[in-house]
Amino acid sequence: FGHNPFVVYADMVAGALGSGTSLIETIKITIPLLVAALSVALSFRMQFWNIGGEGQILAGGIAASYFALFQYHAMPGWLLLMVMFIAASLAGALWGAIPAYFKAKWNTNETLFTLMLNYVALGLVRYLQAGPWKKPGGFPKIAMFDAAARLPKLFGVHIGWVIAIIAVIAVSIYLTRSKQGYETSVVGHSPNTARYAGMNVGKVLVRTMIIAGALAGLVGFMQVAGANYTLNETTAGGIGFTAITVAWLAQLQPVAMLVVANLVVIFTRAS
Repeated sequence: FGHNPFVVYADMVAGALGSGTSLIETIKITIPLLVAALSVALSFRMQFWNIGGEGQILAGGIAASYFALFQYHAMPGWLLLMVMFIAASLAGALWGAIPAYFKAKWNTNETLFTLMLNYVALGLVRYLQAGPWKKPGGFPKIAMFDAAARLPKLFGVHIGWVIAIIAVIAVSIYLTRSKQGYETSVVGHSPNTARYAGMNVGKVLVRTMIIAGALAGLVGFMQVAGANYTLNETTAGGIGFTAITVAWLAQLQPVAMLVVANLVVIFTRAS
């Protein structure tokens, strides 16, 4: 178009980071993308082609939303958020473990399996918002959360950014310093070598996908409790798919994902 590319890129960065409000919004969008990319990296490290991040995020969002909508009056805010955190993690872990179990047991195609589970989770959200969880009156939607079910803010952004940084450190240590992380890499390079070395490949598959699913479930928790304050069809919003790009560009390295996720968000917002 005849424009100076350096000026254009400078404008893009300034638009995403140039003011306090835009910086907060950029960080807010980066948080779920980063954690979802960590989830993808775990599964891809063992060449388990998990395309089900969207469904695992929605599963976590559904579980967290149940307590936010129906149990907020039964416990103090800090305990409610902890319960939502745990419920979302467990739901995401279950959603990730299902295709891993089928892969380990019957060698099913994980790409198709995880992809189809996305639509199962999306269908469940649609059913809930038009049925048992529907807000009385008006269009089919779920009510906004009570203040007790919303994540507190730190430096203007919900504390999900702290969770994201802790997750980066934890996944990095897990992959590079733990026996389980080493087993994940070996299974990814050669399942036969892993079996020869005495590793239970099926167990490694399921275990890794439980962790990956739990991370995706946390994204669902942060989306409903820290960003949208409700559950709807756009809770995942393509995060699970964009996370695949982030993970690959970062070469499945957790720390590198910090930079890549931010760059992807900056360019996406600028466009």
